[in-house]
Amino acid sequence: MNGRRNGAHPVRERPRAAVASASAARAYAVAVVREEWETPFRRAPEGALVDLRLVVSELVSNAVRHGGGLTGFEARPEAVGVRVVVRDASDRVPDAVTSPGPFPEGEAHLERAAPGGYGWPLIHRLARDIHVERLPEGGKAVSALIPLTSARED
Repeated sequence: MNGRRNGAHPVRERPRAAVASASAARAYAVAVVREEWETPFRRAPEGALVDLRLVVSELVSNAVRHGGGLTGFEARPEAVGVRVVVRDASDRVPDAVTSPGPFPEGEAHLERAAPGGYGWPLIHRLARDIHVERLPEGGKAVSALIPLTSARED
């Protein structure tokens, strides 16, 4: 169905993605950018699409590895970028929800059995407006806005 949102370009109603892997989620998110966010007058820079793919990969991988499995994935256009929402089966909220935490130093973290590493700090560097919400039916949803319009702040 085509429609206009506040004078914006036409958008198709897209069903939630039925994804089971990070690669399927990445492809879906990029398709949302190409089909629903971009216009003849607005294109997503390639660097922003790389950021989008990285954030989607990290969020989906975290859901699979630490969240008891991926239970849902959405990507929807917003004025400045694309919001992704990843749902998983775990009620456990990551320890560093409000801050990225430090990047691991050296290679010692590669040999430890404990989970954690570069993913959450990377998500915080590349995305904005990150939220984690416990769901009434169980599990949680992690939401992040990946900007496509301007250079990110470092």
